[in-house]
Amino acid sequence: MDLVGLSKRLSYVLRHRPDSVGLTLDRNGWVAVDDLLAALAAHGVRVGRAELDTVLAGNDKRRFAVEAGPDGRDRIRASQGHSIPIDLGLTPVTPPPVLYHGTSAAAVPSIRAEGLRKARRHHVHLSGDLSTAQRVGARRRGPVEILTVDAAAMAADGHQFYRSANGVWLTDHVPPRYLR
Repeated sequence: MDLVGLSKRLSYVLRHRPDSVGLTLDRNGWVAVDDLLAALAAHGVRVGRAELDTVLAGNDKRRFAVEAGPDGRDRIRASQGHSIPIDLGLTPVTPPPVLYHGTSAAAVPSIRAEGLRKARRHHVHLSGDLSTAQRVGARRRGPVEILTVDAAAMAADGHQFYRSANGVWLTDHVPPRYLR
């Protein structure tokens, strides 16, 4: 499996469907690295720790976090973007005055009417800089639009923000009045 394909498979398993390879994540989204590799191998995806480490090191979005677990074994989780119930243990933080959201031009009319919604995920994902928002928006087909979020006004109005381990800004909803 190529490294991009492996990264996508890891995202699928660790964010959406751990059961697809017979895994159960703990309440915070963690699973032992050895258990993940064994589960992938049992489902036809033979990956060694070196390949996994290459994917983790080469992922510019740092989608995954690895740390030593309480039992001393390395464990892994997705940094954000889950559609399954987990608790990332995030604490509210003060956002910068402005954040950004990259999206397709086709989605803008709906966003202007309803705001940014988390859909099936835990949070709306926002970027701290224009270049990241551009890259995120470019994943969709067609022209990219960058929306500016007045995060300072949102925070002043009581909306909470979080920052994931890989620097993605998260919030529950961005009402239309905070978008430019």
